[in-house]
Amino acid sequence: MRMLLKGGRIVDPSQGLDDWMDLLIEGRTIGGIGKDLTSAAGESHLLELQGKLVLPGLIDMHTHLREPGFEYKETIRTGSLAAAAGGFTSIACMPNTDPVNDNRSVTEFILRKARECGVVNVYPVAAVSKGSEGAVISEFADLRDAGAAAFSDDGKPVMNSGLMRRALEYAHSLGVPVISHCEDTDLAAGGAANEGVVATRLGLRGNPNIAEDIMVGRDIAIAEYTGTAVHIAHVSTAGAVKLIREAKKRGVRVTAEATPYHFTLTDEALRDYDTNAKVNPPLRTLADMTAVREGLKDGTLDAIASDHAPHSTLEKEVEFDYAASGMIGLETSWALSLRLVEEGVLTVNELVAKMSTNPAKILKIPKGTLAMGADADVTVIDADEEWTVEVGALRSRSRNTPFQGWRLRGKVIFTIVGGDIKYRAR
Repeated sequence: MRMLLKGGRIVDPSQGLDDWMDLLIEGRTIGGIGKDLTSAAGESHLLELQGKLVLPGLIDMHTHLREPGFEYKETIRTGSLAAAAGGFTSIACMPNTDPVNDNRSVTEFILRKARECGVVNVYPVAAVSKGSEGAVISEFADLRDAGAAAFSDDGKPVMNSGLMRRALEYAHSLGVPVISHCEDTDLAAGGAANEGVVATRLGLRGNPNIAEDIMVGRDIAIAEYTGTAVHIAHVSTAGAVKLIREAKKRGVRVTAEATPYHFTLTDEALRDYDTNAKVNPPLRTLADMTAVREGLKDGTLDAIASDHAPHSTLEKEVEFDYAASGMIGLETSWALSLRLVEEGVLTVNELVAKMSTNPAKILKIPKGTLAMGADADVTVIDADEEWTVEVGALRSRSRNTPFQGWRLRGKVIFTIVGGDIKYRAR
């Protein structure tokens, strides 16, 4: 089957493209890009997209799908549907399931369920250590062969520096990335909010910036010493941004991501004890948020990832100290990130690179491009259409978002995966 996407603004950083053109899909792959492909398309399904953005399928390299074990929060199917509604054609899911994804059988289960759903491409991230307990390294080679795209103990930091060194060296030999959750748990000490004025005013235990900074510095030092690569997840502090920027200047192979909530909100969002704004790492100060934005602008931070973390009301509608950390983000990530373009922090090209091209490069997956012959994963967006976040209309099984009622600009119109329309707004 052929599909002609006609007259849209094609933005593809992988090819240096930003122009009003047609895109032809032939079967499951990209058949061509040009000014007028009507005659070449022959008999095909036509989508008139004048005024719309046509992008390589968005990639979220940091999500939590909760299955197996926590299906009451999210399932692979509901998470995939949320991803498609958010414009994502590929997502990487973290291993903090039950059982933990630290063995071949869990990785294969996730991939099998994703195929059965048939919505978006799902890339399992396997645990660095057995049970994510930080004591014994997982069987990386077996997990890689089973289909793991990366390794991380996300949700738990790898506190053992020796184990982290072995993980970076092992992953390097296999050509897969390690994604690091940088947090010194002794310094964080279970803090529920950023250590500072807001936490003091609210009477909440603080989680200081240095809990993140010290571990970012450690992982950079290990990567530099071993000549390996490391990816830093959900950067939230000015200190971490500075450390990564300086490391890149020295040639260290470090990449990093930021979440929409860390460049959109500050710890002032906690003033009413809104547990939906409780995340880990916590929302920081205005100075930290500004530094994260600057890191995105100058290329210090390579990617934007939602850190989609669904929780039920059982975990969120409790006292702040006892509430689970995390918020859903797959369906709001693009629109919140587009605000960076409106505010002059990023160009559209830079935003697409951080939400598609760069995540594909970091994960080393054959995605993030509209090149001839590439998989026909395409996201179509109306950058001007406004919409209101209504939790009842979201596809995720959970409802934990602090953005309820926000008026956002940038609506996903079509999400096309492997040449098939998996989401259509109207």
